Amino acid sequence: MDSFDQAWEIICEYCKSQITDVAYKTWFSRLKPVSLDFEKGVATIEAPNEFHMQTLLRCYSELLKQALQNVFGDSITFALCVKEDEAPPAGDESSGDDGYELTFDTFVVGPSNRFAHAACQAVASKPAILYNPLFIYGNSGLGKTHLLSAVSKEFKKNFPDRTVVYVKSEDFTNEVIDAIAKGTTASLRSKYRNADLFLVDDIQFIGGKVSTQEEFFHTFNTLYEAKKQIVLTSDRPPRDIATLEDRMKNRFEWGLTADVQAPEFETRVAIIRRKAESFDFEIPEAVCEYIANKLKNNIRQLEGAVKKLRAFHMLEGRPVNIATAQTAISDIINNSQPTPVTVEKIIEEVARTYQVSPEDICSQKRNAAVSKARQVSMYVVREITQMSMVEIGQTFGGRDHSTVVYALRQIEDKLEKEAHTRDTVNDIVKNIRDR
Repeated sequence: MDSFDQAWEIICEYCKSQITDVAYKTWFSRLKPVSLDFEKGVATIEAPNEFHMQTLLRCYSELLKQALQNVFGDSITFALCVKEDEAPPAGDESSGDDGYELTFDTFVVGPSNRFAHAACQAVASKPAILYNPLFIYGNSGLGKTHLLSAVSKEFKKNFPDRTVVYVKSEDFTNEVIDAIAKGTTASLRSKYRNADLFLVDDIQFIGGKVSTQEEFFHTFNTLYEAKKQIVLTSDRPPRDIATLEDRMKNRFEWGLTADVQAPEFETRVAIIRRKAESFDFEIPEAVCEYIANKLKNNIRQLEGAVKKLRAFHMLEGRPVNIATAQTAISDIINNSQPTPVTVEKIIEEVARTYQVSPEDICSQKRNAAVSKARQVSMYVVREITQMSMVEIGQTFGGRDHSTVVYALRQIEDKLEKEAHTRDTVNDIVKNIRDR
């Protein structure tokens, strides 16, 4: 294994020399060497997911084969495998990092979130009576998922025999696509339409996805008419999700809409203290206030700062003072802008929106649906990453830059003339940037 690890660096350098930096970073930098079997003549390489693997096989298999043979000789070929998903299953929202329970007791209440918190407590104790649906919105990192988890736990405690179903809207979309392809929509409907409490995170991602909205519309109606509680979260109110159908916007506003804002100073200090207490870690008041003054817009950043400060103290023996806190939050401050998204994420979001597969977008297929999704993908990649035409073409399976130019012109023309396309693309861009 050690020899393969060492050889892998040479293999990567060879691949890097044959393609653009962007194409390398997108499709090769996340590969990992797994095993090398000289007897069978196979080098096994791990890809991060199925789409990544299929794109490599279709667009770069010859390059990868050449790179391996450049190092090991002509007798070696390769096999790709997909990384096993180590994340907890969808719906397992039982706790946060380090066992930090996401309950009402651990949610720090302040003026910025008091109304949403009270509404969540109300639906957990009296479901489908007071506020149905409950729609919570606010920027990323302000505690919306924490509130969903708290509702789930309180509901289970109050009604242990009732069913709770939690899903991220992206997962719901993928399940709809899979059910349509396999003819298992009846099973999908049974799963969601028998819930007593239905919790959906980041509902904005169903905007523009016709089949997903259709399925969700009927699921919503079934649950609502059966007097089952529905709780939704989003990064924006229903009226601001441009590609959400009007009938969906209306239903989302039937109950109560509550926003969560960035926490004010006192709440930020309280969040820092609460997180430190969960670690049995003492932070002086002056240090708490220093962190709270520097990190103002994101609860996850505050909690991350506490974890980093604790690590410095426990692993390196640094004192818990302002100087150490300054070091702990320096990376957070310097990286406060959204992490540059990968081409892969953009393709996946466009694929979900246009109900095609990511593999189709990078393939040579030319039917109308795939061609439009591919053109939109290229446009969004250009819009978000500012990659050159040559880099975009290379990243999309080695297409000529003139193909990219044509795609961008086609979408720019549609954006000018077609309101629906404009709304759809704007929502895709917003969804990608807000992740």
